[in-house]
Amino acid sequence: MWTPRHHLVLLLVITAPAVLTAQGRAGHTPTTPATAVSGERPSGADIAFIRGMLAHHAQAVEMVSLVPQRTTRRDLRLIAERIDVSQRDEIVWMRDWLADHRILVAEGHGAHDHAAMWRASMPGMLSPDAMVTLARATGREFERRFLEGMITHHEGALTMVATLFGSENAAQRPEIFGFASDVDADQRAEIARLRKVLAALTAPTAP
Repeated sequence: MWTPRHHLVLLLVITAPAVLTAQGRAGHTPTTPATAVSGERPSGADIAFIRGMLAHHAQAVEMVSLVPQRTTRRDLRLIAERIDVSQRDEIVWMRDWLADHRILVAEGHGAHDHAAMWRASMPGMLSPDAMVTLARATGREFERRFLEGMITHHEGALTMVATLFGSENAAQRPEIFGFASDVDADQRAEIARLRKVLAALTAPTAP
């Protein structure tokens, strides 16, 4: 069940000081260093993209944390593990990038308010009610809801990348262009895997 503790976990992911490094970890790590470009401040679109993607990835990590206790499907567990590793690595990279450029994770009066705003406004984000329903589900119902929800979530990330690339003066820095391109490629590949499992799950039973 989605509880205040889950909100705290989400806030810790996007606001607590980063104590991990991507070096030596399995899975995807952005190929361009966070410190690749110095000098003038990044564009507002770049900053908004990184801040938004932090919250977006945090919810994906929360979603995959539900998988081990709710399904025995090996293919679904492997997908969840892959998402968990890659998105945690990218969270570390994004936090490092913000820190390197002396940019706060969020501006305003409270991290909780900003986390709630991000969850409500970004494409593909599951609503609190949808997260509660997902957390309560088990077995085949959970598998279907998780796959459909994660596909929608990943499609939202593609929309965020498209918005970045369509914004004026955005993604001109090589580390941002490289990271956003990696996100786009990874999410498309993940969507294909998720759809394959969903198709197998919902296929009519042979007579």
